[in-house]
Amino acid sequence: MRIYVGNLKYSVNDDALRDMFSEFGNVASADVIKDKFSGQSKGFGFVDMPNQSEAEDAIQALNDSMQDGRKLTVNEARPRSERPQRRF
Repeated sequence: MRIYVGNLKYSVNDDALRDMFSEFGNVASADVIKDKFSGQSKGFGFVDMPNQSEAEDAIQALNDSMQDGRKLTVNEARPRSERPQRRF
């Protein structure tokens, strides 16, 4: 299951995100999304957990929890909706 994690502190990196979820089970990947030009974190990321039950446990435990003074938003990731073409 792919999990969205929002409102991360900008200093959180991939390893810290993986550690946060690894106590609930196997983590296949953990990626903090970064600005492609500056490399600065955008404050959210995605975690992939292959076991559905473990992923649901992690979502339940971490959603609305406080991490580094910030209230996390954790839920099942939804696919990006089709966005209209930008006009210049």
